[in-house]
Amino acid sequence: MGHDRRHFSRTAPVMRRAWAHTWTGAGVRTGYRKQVSTATTTFAAPADSGVTRGQGGLRNVAIVAHVDHGKTTLVDAMLRASGAFGERVAVVDRVMDSGDLEREKGITILAKHTAIDWHGMTLNVVDTPGHADFGGEVERGLSMVDGVVLLVDASEGPLPQTRFVLRKTLIAGLPVVLVVNKTDRPDARCEEVVDESLELLLELADELELDETMTSRLLDLPVVYASGRAGRASRNRPADGELPDEPGLESLFDVISETVPPPADDADAPLQAHVTNLDASSFLGRIALCRVRAGVIRRGQQVAWMQDGGKVNRVKITELLRTEALTRVPTDAAYAGDLVAVAGIPDVTIGDTLADPENPVALPRIHVDEPAISVTIGINTSPLVGRDPRPGTKLTARQVKGRLDSELIGNVSLRVLPTERPDAWEVQGRGELALAILVETMRREGFEMTVGKPEVVTQMIDGKLHEPFEQLSADVPTEHLGAVTQLLAGRKGEMSQMVHGESRVRLDYRVPSRGLIGFRTEFLTITRGAGIVSHVFDGYGPWVGEINNRLRGSLIADRTGPVTGYAVEQLADRGVLFIGPGTQVYAGMVIGEYTRAEDLEVNIVREKKLTNMRKSTSDELVKLTPPTVLNLEQSLEFCANDECVEVTPESVRIRKVELDSHLRGRQRSRAKAAAG
Repeated sequence: MGHDRRHFSRTAPVMRRAWAHTWTGAGVRTGYRKQVSTATTTFAAPADSGVTRGQGGLRNVAIVAHVDHGKTTLVDAMLRASGAFGERVAVVDRVMDSGDLEREKGITILAKHTAIDWHGMTLNVVDTPGHADFGGEVERGLSMVDGVVLLVDASEGPLPQTRFVLRKTLIAGLPVVLVVNKTDRPDARCEEVVDESLELLLELADELELDETMTSRLLDLPVVYASGRAGRASRNRPADGELPDEPGLESLFDVISETVPPPADDADAPLQAHVTNLDASSFLGRIALCRVRAGVIRRGQQVAWMQDGGKVNRVKITELLRTEALTRVPTDAAYAGDLVAVAGIPDVTIGDTLADPENPVALPRIHVDEPAISVTIGINTSPLVGRDPRPGTKLTARQVKGRLDSELIGNVSLRVLPTERPDAWEVQGRGELALAILVETMRREGFEMTVGKPEVVTQMIDGKLHEPFEQLSADVPTEHLGAVTQLLAGRKGEMSQMVHGESRVRLDYRVPSRGLIGFRTEFLTITRGAGIVSHVFDGYGPWVGEINNRLRGSLIADRTGPVTGYAVEQLADRGVLFIGPGTQVYAGMVIGEYTRAEDLEVNIVREKKLTNMRKSTSDELVKLTPPTVLNLEQSLEFCANDECVEVTPESVRIRKVELDSHLRGRQRSRAKAAAG
């Protein structure tokens, strides 16, 4: 590419070997890789830039939606439509969900960025999580863009987490494109979903007291009907259950180009680049992902690195990378409005500013909502520490604390606080899922730890104790309506709306966050897996009193040893067991759920005594009920107040905080005396 401004065309197919970075869940791999491009695109490059920017200009847009409404699938379709994958490249579904946990759970956890070239327009797309527990990722994603594509399921319509991401969008003052996705669902109701979305927009506009200009813009909201899986979109509303009438995504790209403005950042002003995300490379070290807000940033340039607290250092940009589809390639410079990756600053953190060293002006730090749920994470103190068939390699308090501190660098919505114990820390986050994802990631990295029961983060407001509340939406079969309303009433939920359908009912509740700890498992049991539930943070309210989340007690092992089939058979009528024969247990370990409200200590390692006394009939083959194996999230939900979860790379075990039976008895006696 020359240093003068010139136009050039690239016609398919072109083979090029580029030094590229491909991200994974844990970081970034570096290496050489062939890439095939079949797109026919024309670009215009600014002088000395090394940046490929389309004749149609630059657009920075985020895709936001409720969980499972099809964001990542739509991004797949956009990449395919632009020819980013080429003809010979085998592409997996949800290519942006690159982490193992994201693929296993089918959700987006980290906000990610891709660049799409479409008929001369360069479109930077930020794929954001839909789950409110990862709201910090949403807020970071919105700080990088100039507009938003709001994706709504053609059947489910707007849900609580749709409200969450849309509220953040309106606070940021970004224009919105409404995309009604999955129009080919048999139960699609496109017209009603558009009306519900507009109603939600106006409700939020009134709640946020937006000005008339912004409100009138919402009334003229552009609407696109799409099927992400089929790769089709149209401005014309199809019949319910049918695909859009156009064969590709031309309409979607056109609407984005018309609605989302190009960056208004000034390339002639002094440099200001905002660090919005972090990545890592074994070759380059820490990589800062930035939105260039003003000026130009170049490879080899000296910049002012402005940190939290007003500290300013001079650093050198050793490498500058731009994104092409799913790869990062070196570039000479990036201009105002560009999204670029910067290497050479080993301790850079989210929210920092890279500025002109002669005129350093810091940008505002990224604001995120306060955490609502906390757990205590400490070292593993069980008798089986380090004794699993696949034991952990990171067992010390120093290693656990170091890992939690490193998580704070890239996770702006997390907090780590000290506790009374030197080997345990209180970790606060948005919700149970976000904290469970952190623990699951740590166990896969070789950590062994003890995780306490999730608790809510309370606040004192006007001298009164307040707790977090959630806006909950449940879609249940009609025959389970009574059981679900009874369950939510016991958890102090207040119904705000009920909508009856032909065979299902939609319930909207406001529930204390405490009442939703352990709720999902019981809800799915009651509805026999046919219920759908989602919830989102809805502010703080006065403390509502005691909530009993557990109606049954625990079965507890009273001694150490391997579980026997004989003992399992004898205890089958006492409750639901979580372990099977051959499992190693220890005294104080929770092995199942008791049928009654109190705890019961049992001998799960008892063997059948063999004697020389002969029986009239031979022993019969006994058929044992398979155990109910709980995963990490279910184990955290099941925990009682005096229980915690032991987590290792091999196992997830529920145990009593105090393993000694006599000490637990004394603690119960003291608690009763204090209550009496």
